[in-house]
Amino acid sequence: MPYLPLLLFALMYAAATVLWDLPLLVGGAYLAISLSCFVAYAIDKAAARRGDWRTPESTLLLLGLACGWPGGLLAQQWLRHKTSKTSFQWKFYLTVVLNVVLFLVLGRQIGSGAVT
Repeated sequence: MPYLPLLLFALMYAAATVLWDLPLLVGGAYLAISLSCFVAYAIDKAAARRGDWRTPESTLLLLGLACGWPGGLLAQQWLRHKTSKTSFQWKFYLTVVLNVVLFLVLGRQIGSGAVT
């Protein structure tokens, strides 16, 4: 089930918002960067079809790490891009795990008032 990480993150985000009173800016950041990541995948897919210059994988992975992984995951599924490249997939899911860990650590700090 390719959408399971999104569902689990949405549930975790909802719980964190209730428990830690996360500011709307956090959700806005995920939304904006996810949209940017989706667009980056779409541009790379179009370039691959035309045989043009490609977006470096490191750029796609960094966008995913920086809160854009939900958009990257949707782009992979909807555009059928980077889904069969195993070396990219394990790196992608590593960035998802790292982002979620950072979300939990920073979200709790934001919610407790430790980060201003």
